[in-house]
Order: sequence, then structure tokens, then C-alpha cells
Amino acid sequence: MSELLIKGGRVIDPSNGINGIFDLLLIDGLVVQVAEDMKSETATVIDATGKWVTPGLIDIHTHLREPGYEYKETIATGSMAAVAGGFTSIACMANTNPVNDNAEVTRLIIETAKREAVANIYVIGAVTKGLNGKQLADIGDMKEAGIVALSDDGKCVGALSVMRSAMEYAGMFGLPIIEHAEDPGLSLGTVMNEGFTSLKLGLPGNPTASEEVIVSRDAVLAGYLDVHIHIAHVSSKGAVRAIREAKERGVRITAEAAPHHFSITDETCDNFNTMAKVAPPLRTDEDVAAIREGLADGTIDCIATDHAPHAVNEKELEFELAAFGISGLETAVPLSLALAREGVMSEEKLIETMTCAPAGIIGIDRGTLSEGAVADVTIIDPNSEWTVDPENFASKGRNTPFAGWRVKGRAVMTIVKGKIVYEC
Repeated sequence: MSELLIKGGRVIDPSNGINGIFDLLLIDGLVVQVAEDMKSETATVIDATGKWVTPGLIDIHTHLREPGYEYKETIATGSMAAVAGGFTSIACMANTNPVNDNAEVTRLIIETAKREAVANIYVIGAVTKGLNGKQLADIGDMKEAGIVALSDDGKCVGALSVMRSAMEYAGMFGLPIIEHAEDPGLSLGTVMNEGFTSLKLGLPGNPTASEEVIVSRDAVLAGYLDVHIHIAHVSSKGAVRAIREAKERGVRITAEAAPHHFSITDETCDNFNTMAKVAPPLRTDEDVAAIREGLADGTIDCIATDHAPHAVNEKELEFELAAFGISGLETAVPLSLALAREGVMSEEKLIETMTCAPAGIIGIDRGTLSEGAVADVTIIDPNSEWTVDPENFASKGRNTPFAGWRVKGRAVMTIVKGKIVYEC
């Protein structure tokens, strides 16, 4: 019998409305009890005084690169980065090589994860074959093989007729579609936000309208078909407004925000800083404020990293040639905790956006400390101060605009299925 007794921590479990000083008992990989002043003669005791004890954090938007791009990341290294960042469960996108657009690739990822991952890995299948936006992927077969959602992330499903068919099929199988909302025409050839900084640098800019028109289009279609659409990595004020209005109309729409989109602006791209090149791009102070407001009022449902690791030589290029993406799993906790410290949202609401809310979006049985739940737990020290050093990342990806930042808050222990898989 395996027993862990976590004592004296501040247990924050939004799924059960728990927020206070309690002990947590885990036996044989399951949550047994949350209570005061518990004792055990057989359990390994973990002192969590001064720390937060939460359900295991969940990230529903990561790129693990395997199969095909193992030089950037593998399922093993990506899962190590996840638990180092406090995430016990992550969902990986389909833009691998070959693309995860059929059951064979889905099964390959799942089987590899069973052998090599230290975190729970959930799999997202492609909407269209080869991410080509034209012909639907083998949705039913992938669902049977184990996918939890559909996405052509990295590309938008541009054709409305294709998106309608995809939504209809996704609805039949109870799968959300996660949309990369960038109009293919408006965003074609762009490399950063359209604005003063892009003009200053002489770089082709991506207008906020590129995101807003797709969000608005998909919201109308999802409402018409009564299906679930999820908007990935919201970056603009207009998109937040469109999502809010859609929710008010009763559309089944959810959304996520990435820490980089609520922490920094397009000014970080100055001096042709390719570490800040991401799609959709970093935008303005006004957009950052809107995203923060959207998280606070529930317009944006969850935080997701869009972890996108790249090799060094793919970022150390001219800005227009460098790859899009930020390695985000290991900096998400301190960047997100800043929202609570700055009064944007409560600590309980913040934990909700990183646990039960993302679990509900993709329909997984995680994100809770209910009795009998799988014992996925994250222990966070909200006061730990540290300096971001990409050389210390567990991820292969060193591409981050936060290198050298002095940050506050980090996961100090990550427990997956009752087993300690990371300790700082």
C-alpha cells in the first residue's frame, strides 16, 4: 500500500469549493480525504506549511513534437517539462510528422506516452488530413483510438464549408474543436502584430481583425449547429469581446489564454527578438488588459501554455525566417500567479482556470481532489522567488522571452497517480 499524507498546506480545490488549511491523504493512487489534523502511522508525511495544495494542474494546449520532430521535443522530455512546471496532465496537438490525422498515429502517441511519460498525456487529433484544411481527418477512428479533442492548431480551418462539416462530425462524437483563429488571408506572410512596433521594424504585421473575424464566424456556426467550439490562445481585445457576446447568446463556446499573451506585448519583439515571435502574435497593452479582464469575468475559461519548443537554430535566424513559438510549460505558474498578486483575479479563480476548467473543456476525469479521484496533486510555493534560466529547463526547447526574469511562485512538488514525479 502506498500512502502520502500532505499536511498543513492551504488546499485550494475549486471543484469542491475548498479553500483553507487542511491535510490531504492519498492511498494507492487515489484521494482518500481532505480534513483537518489528520494522522497516520503508515503514510509518508509531506509538510506543506506555507504552500498551496491543488489538484494537479492541466494544460490542454501543448506541442510535444513526437513523432517526427524529436530534435525539438519528445513525449518524455515534454512530460518532464510539464511536471517541472506543476502540470500533471497535458494535451498534445496534432501537428506532428506524420500528422495525427488517423488512428494509427493516435495509438502510437498513446502507447509511447504509456511507456515514457511521467505526466498524463491526452491526445488531440487533426480536424483535416495533413492539416490541409480541405478533407476531414478520420475523426471516428481517432475518437475510438482515444483522442479528446480536434484541432488543426498552427493553422486555421479557413473554408467555412469544411468547418461546418467538422463541427457536425465533432458534435456526433462529443469532441470539442480547438480553433487556431487566424484568417488565412489576413495573416498570410505576417510575422508579428500590426502596429507601431511592426512599422518601426519594417516587418509585415498581423491585424487583430485576423483573429476577430474567425472567432465571430466560428461562434455563429457553433451556435447554429449547437456544438462546442473552443478558441485557442486568445490574443486580442476584439476576440475577447466576440467570445463574451457569443456566451451571452448561449453559444457553446470556451476559450483559453496563454501566459505570454497576458504578460508581455509586441514591444518585446523590438530589436528583432525572435524569442517573442509567436502565433497569434503578442499584441498591445490594450489587448493584454482585455485578456486579463476576460479571465477575471469568465469570458476566457482557462489558461493554457501553447508550449511550442524549437531547436536553437530555428530561432537564431532573421525575424521573418525564425520559427513561431514559446516554450511555456516551465514558466506558466509564476506568470499566472502574478494575476492573483496583482488583483486581476482571486487565487481560487486562478486555480480553477488551471484545473477543473480545462478538465471540463476536454472531458477528462482530472482537476479535482474529490474522494476517490485520481491522486494528481500539485504543491505550489507562491512566495518562492527565482530567475528564469532556459538552460535549466527540462524541455529541449530553450526558446523563451522570459529568460533572466525574476519571478515569484513555482511548483515544488508534482504528484501523478499518487507518485511523486517531481520535487524541487
